[in-house]
Amino acid sequence: MPGMFFSANPKELKETDHSLLDDKMHKKRPKTFRMDVKAYLRSMIPHLEPGIKPSKSKDILSINEVMQWSQSLEKLLANQIGQDVFGNFLKSEFSEENIEFWLACEDYKKTESDLLHCKAEKIYKAFVHSDAAKQINIDFHTRESTAKKIKAPTPTCFDEAQKIIYTLMEKDSYPRFLKSNMYLNLLNELQANSLK
Repeated sequence: MPGMFFSANPKELKETDHSLLDDKMHKKRPKTFRMDVKAYLRSMIPHLEPGIKPSKSKDILSINEVMQWSQSLEKLLANQIGQDVFGNFLKSEFSEENIEFWLACEDYKKTESDLLHCKAEKIYKAFVHSDAAKQINIDFHTRESTAKKIKAPTPTCFDEAQKIIYTLMEKDSYPRFLKSNMYLNLLNELQANSLK
């Protein structure tokens, strides 16, 4: 992830109120972030050449795949590139902890039973604990219930919290993603490439 850059000269920075500057920095992503996302998306768009079909390579994104993302959050998250693009969108909204938690839970469900306790502790400390750096937005009851469940972990001990986060993404972030420039520009570029 690129660092933050300031376009103001040092004299102007000394004269400004740093608390206001800090507030603005937390609300906006730098231009370099947008350029990185654009570069990433462009790398996913097929560069059509005669005789090459875009859907044959897993690394190349087809217009049909991207259009399917608009059918449901489930279809978006079932696609690895869809997860990446949606993750980048959530980063731009400062809510990437939601997809990170959801993906961690999906991975956790596939964990061998002798490793469940260790992995459950890591997920709980990273996302669920009240002091977690990437704390997810769940209610007190669910947080307490999850804390009890990880004492004797099972593959389903995060299901309740994961469902809440999925619903939050589905009703809140996902509709905004479908209206975002990130998604619409990707769709438009793929449509333009398919006409070439």
